[in-house]
Amino acid sequence: MNIGFIGAGHMGSAMIEGLLRAKTVTPENLYVKGGSSGTAEALQQKLKFQLIKEYDAFEKCQVIFIATGAKIVLDVLKQAAPYMSKNTILISVATGHTVDQAQAAVGEGIYVVHAIPNTPVSVNEGMTGAVFADNMPSERKEQAFSVLTDLGQVKEVDEHLLGTFGTVAGCSPAFVDIFMEALADGAVFEGMPRALSYEVIAQMVLGTAKLAIETNKHPGELKDGVTSPGGSTIKGVAALEKNGFRYAVIDAVKQANS
Repeated sequence: MNIGFIGAGHMGSAMIEGLLRAKTVTPENLYVKGGSSGTAEALQQKLKFQLIKEYDAFEKCQVIFIATGAKIVLDVLKQAAPYMSKNTILISVATGHTVDQAQAAVGEGIYVVHAIPNTPVSVNEGMTGAVFADNMPSERKEQAFSVLTDLGQVKEVDEHLLGTFGTVAGCSPAFVDIFMEALADGAVFEGMPRALSYEVIAQMVLGTAKLAIETNKHPGELKDGVTSPGGSTIKGVAALEKNGFRYAVIDAVKQANS
């Protein structure tokens, strides 16, 4: 399979790394057209994919990702569309447009997917929301699902929920990173070496997430399982509540989704 990429910024780079890591595509069959930032050139030195200057190389691609900024995505699609072969699957991971708008930009004969992933796709542990064009045949939809699933979990969602999905899945890694950094600051304050604290915290977050996924228990039930009466955990929980932890998280989602 030949795969093309338009854009190699933070998200494009993460997906490129994930697809190569999963062996969905080989470097010689991956065609990447970057922008003016130079990130594609730097990444090519590391990953050895085919760095291209013109769109004509996309004629041989069965799947093309576009990962540009929201303001230019539709214009770029119009420029690239003449070089896309019929029955190509176009997966846009840009925001700021609908499936219908992307379809109008590329014309008929191209099957459009609007997907919002998050950066853990680079290690094949992503969470991606996807909206598929109504005209997509089942075999093309399965092919698109297969490619995206190589990057992690994929959920088909209604288009009106895609923005919120992107906020929760796409913005929240930054919120978790801030939480992890704050935990490390607390650990360092109490005398733990910072490198050790980051290692402990990262494994704790990974294990907690895996426990939630595999047990399918309500987060409150999992929390109750480690808060013994009068213990240290419930004292920490009370401190979080006192300082508005829940409201801060809810407000972060609201603000990011506005």
